[in-house]
Amino acid sequence: MIRLFYTLALYLLLPLLLLYFFWRSRKDPAYRQRLPERFAFGLRQLPLQAGGIVVHTVSVGEVIAATPLIQQLRKDYPNTPITVTCTTPTGTATIRSRFADNVQHCYLPLDYPEAVTRFLAALQPKLLIIVETELWPNLFRQCQQQAIPVLLVNARLSARSARGYRRFSWLTKPLLNQISCLLTQDNASARRFKALGYNGKLLVMGNLKFELAIPDTQHTLLQRFAPAFAGRLLWVAGSTHAGEDEQLLALYPQLKQQFPTLMLFMVPRHPERFDAVAKLVTGAGLTLWRRSSDTLPDNNIDIALGDSMGELLAWYQLADLVFIGGSLIARGGHNPLEAISFAKAVQSGPHIFNFNDAYRQLQQRQAVSLVADSAELLVNTRQLLADAPLRQAQGQRAQTFFLQQQGATAKSLAVIQAIWGARMQYKTKQQGANHFWYDEDFFIDITAGQFQHQWWQAQQAIVGSSSGRNTAYFVQHDQHKLVLRHYYRGGLIAKLSRDSFFWQPVAKSRAMQEFHLLSWMRSQGLAVPRPVAARYQRCGLMYKADLLIALIPDSQDLATILQQQQITAQQWQAVGKAIAQMHRLGVYHSDLNCRNIMLDSAAKVWLLDFDKCGRREPGKWQQHNLARLKRSLLKEQARLPGFYWQLQDWTALLQGYHND
Repeated sequence: MIRLFYTLALYLLLPLLLLYFFWRSRKDPAYRQRLPERFAFGLRQLPLQAGGIVVHTVSVGEVIAATPLIQQLRKDYPNTPITVTCTTPTGTATIRSRFADNVQHCYLPLDYPEAVTRFLAALQPKLLIIVETELWPNLFRQCQQQAIPVLLVNARLSARSARGYRRFSWLTKPLLNQISCLLTQDNASARRFKALGYNGKLLVMGNLKFELAIPDTQHTLLQRFAPAFAGRLLWVAGSTHAGEDEQLLALYPQLKQQFPTLMLFMVPRHPERFDAVAKLVTGAGLTLWRRSSDTLPDNNIDIALGDSMGELLAWYQLADLVFIGGSLIARGGHNPLEAISFAKAVQSGPHIFNFNDAYRQLQQRQAVSLVADSAELLVNTRQLLADAPLRQAQGQRAQTFFLQQQGATAKSLAVIQAIWGARMQYKTKQQGANHFWYDEDFFIDITAGQFQHQWWQAQQAIVGSSSGRNTAYFVQHDQHKLVLRHYYRGGLIAKLSRDSFFWQPVAKSRAMQEFHLLSWMRSQGLAVPRPVAARYQRCGLMYKADLLIALIPDSQDLATILQQQQITAQQWQAVGKAIAQMHRLGVYHSDLNCRNIMLDSAAKVWLLDFDKCGRREPGKWQQHNLARLKRSLLKEQARLPGFYWQLQDWTALLQGYHND
């Protein structure tokens, strides 16, 4: 219902979205180009190879931050297609300039269900990596349904953003818990994500932006322009916005009187403002050079305008002093890390909430100049331009801080490799009406016969069976013992159709859903059986399903153990802790009873039978799970005279549950 209201709101906003794209396209025609791609139309006509990794980078900053990560993914998985998506024309230009044809590229579609369906059908990703904090309910929901892991890397959540998300907790809580793994930049962001209700795997990795990759094109730019700027005192203002361009231009004549060789190099944040800034310069009576002229600036130039894309790093390298835009007005500032990586003295206005943590740490080290307004900026600029050793000392402190923070790329890659390894540990295969998922550690290849107990019987490999409502077979396969389970219906409908289910896509079928859920829970550290293989068999408008899992060695279910002996309070607490871990990760168990909890010879607690289970937002169902377990214990106690269970044992279980 929540997603329905969200999606309805999206459709109501569609006319405004289209008007926005056409309005932006007045100054930047790229906004009306590829418009069908924003709804995932025409993707199948693009040269896109399916089945790989999708990395979503919203725009320029995220592309730059993710460049080392993407480059390493290409090296680690040379035969895997890497698709880098974005949502802006400037993002596209940066992707193409940095990666050329070495990665695939398309827009990430707007979050309409049909568009998301077309996008996933065209690319069929095995892993979706979101750079920073982009949350899309329909995309995440469909990825969860199709067993596609979603990983947020370099995630950052400011206090201001957290307050905004909290107002829509009815949407953000279930949305966050569709994320497979969340890698944050800092501890503060991690705490805020937890406070919003995220219960999955969360790790603090550091900031990817501390590991800058310099494109080869930058070296060519430096060789060409460094001689032209030699002898000039270069003040670079990067990522500026309307409202502060005017303030900077007003300061320039006052500074020029004291520093005759000064040149102000302005790089507006948005390309559609290039012409507007050029008019401001000429209107102020200042001489202008535009990068787009493809000439070299003369010595009499006052203002250089960086009206090009993907070249800001080169201008930072040539700078004597750098001002970071978006900070003299209430835009929250921009990333200072690119400039400090080159040991440049950096200035910023007071509005820095988007990068508050980075600026706070720089300020603690006296490695940044923060000013309250343009008057203070004038004083600070005069001081720094007049004192080269002072500028260099500040820049060196900043660069030292930058180098000390590196390592986020390697840490993030280790997590990605673990998730990708778990994802790629099983192969997929289609043979006629049969679809298989299987673990290559157990099977080099697999056929329909291996999901039939008669096949195992012919191999003389059946070593036992369970005695439940429906039989499960224990089979010996090489050195492994496996459990073969066929899926059956329950209730009255079973009298009409005992083991056939209404058609579902393969990834949504009962066997594949349980296979994926078990894989995910194991990646989160839960003690559940290892999934080995699953089969989906299409039968007209129906399907049948089977599952092979690894047998838990030297183990018995809780009901069987309690018919023989008591277990200790510590063991009951361990049972409670195992259930609490499952609930903390938002896993709903549809049939939590004392026969679906096992203890092995080392007293380790295992949970099993996750058919028709899944991940949910925390709620009353958790207490219902516990109540169901308690009813099963009371039922066995009433049925069996020698059942070693008492109410104080339940108290011990709850102690473990609540103290986990």
